[in-house]
Amino acid sequence: MLHTLGFVFARGGSKGVPNKNLRLLDGKPLIAHAIETALQSRSIDRVIVSTDSLEIAHEARKHGAEVPFMRPLELATDTAPERLAWRHAIEQMERIDGKRLDVFVSIPPTCPLRIPSDIDRAVDALVAGDGDIVLSATDASCNPYFNMITIAENGAAELAAKPNGNVARRQDAPKVYELTAVAYAARRDPIFQFDSIFDCDARAIEIPAERAVDIDTEFDLKLAEFLYSQNQQPPIRKAA
Repeated sequence: MLHTLGFVFARGGSKGVPNKNLRLLDGKPLIAHAIETALQSRSIDRVIVSTDSLEIAHEARKHGAEVPFMRPLELATDTAPERLAWRHAIEQMERIDGKRLDVFVSIPPTCPLRIPSDIDRAVDALVAGDGDIVLSATDASCNPYFNMITIAENGAAELAAKPNGNVARRQDAPKVYELTAVAYAARRDPIFQFDSIFDCDARAIEIPAERAVDIDTEFDLKLAEFLYSQNQQPPIRKAA
């Protein structure tokens, strides 16, 4: 049986949305939504929170996660690459548990509308396939081959990506997807071998737009609140 751990990475600082991981959605902190959904996943053995914040650590334990170590401050800055926090968390848990991790799953708090089966689909796709990592993506609202542009210093506008031939309608442009932070499922070794998820063999699962909201701004939080209030988020039920 594969040793699979779910990790919630939640640092204390955030510029776009201050104290983001503790902001409330339906009266519950974003980190609590991530933890509770992860605990409902049939694919994850345990849920571990990596944070530099004592307040977040307290909140995480309150909602059922383990916080067996604190993240070093140098791995919790705005400029620290996420992969370094991933590596640190894996190394800490392998030291604590005394065994090697097989499958790593990241469940960021910024996508609170996910459901447990979204996590399970990512893990299933990883285990059943040959890829190194499985990402989550949703249908992009804009397309670089049709309605996304670059603007030069002189004001000249050009399509961000040049299509092969004339594209008169969005439907005629190559299909593109937007990455979301709903779930990342990865094999252990590629996390240490590569410095970018696109340097390794990356695969993806598609997530419906109503569950793919990624909170980076106050507007994103308001959108998540609206969708939640409209019952776009089904109630979480433990898998049979």
